[in-house]
Amino acid sequence: MSKASYTDLEYIEGLKQNNDIVLRALYKKFYTPVLKYVVNNSGSSEAAEDIYQETVIVLYENVQKPGFQLNCQLQTFIYSIAKRLWLKQLRNHGHMAKFNDADDEDFVDVSDEMAEHVKKEADIEKMNASLEELGEPCRTLLKDFYVYRLSMDDISEKFGYTNADNAKTQKYKCLQRLKRYFFEDHIEEGTVR
Repeated sequence: MSKASYTDLEYIEGLKQNNDIVLRALYKKFYTPVLKYVVNNSGSSEAAEDIYQETVIVLYENVQKPGFQLNCQLQTFIYSIAKRLWLKQLRNHGHMAKFNDADDEDFVDVSDEMAEHVKKEADIEKMNASLEELGEPCRTLLKDFYVYRLSMDDISEKFGYTNADNAKTQKYKCLQRLKRYFFEDHIEEGTVR
């Protein structure tokens, strides 16, 4: 699937299949409108690159959902996500942004997609904070198993456990502690202090 231009459906299918060639083509084709938009609304080309990268991540996350249907042109969908992300970033940095109403004809509501992406980002940040709070050796043990995909035998050898079963027991205890830290943070945020 390597050609100069793709249809919207081909881009979506390529993303579903993690096709790097299609992803690179997508980056090239839709980047310029996002760059122009960000630069014309108090941004730099570096900020536009960051916004576009996050936009593609949001698009990718949505495409991977079972039953995803694109209900507009892909360019409109991408532009809408980028516009929301840029507005959010401007607000977070204390800028009041006014958008040109002429832009709204090329804008679709992506608030559900954005809300889900923001929640995922927040959960990842909370998980990282919980991992930091967990301390050693649990932090390294869990990363070795879940991130670096080391076997229980390798972990047992690395940490000096007598066998893989002891390593598995330790991993379970670490995972329980991590869950406790993670969910305690969620509970505290939901309560009035």
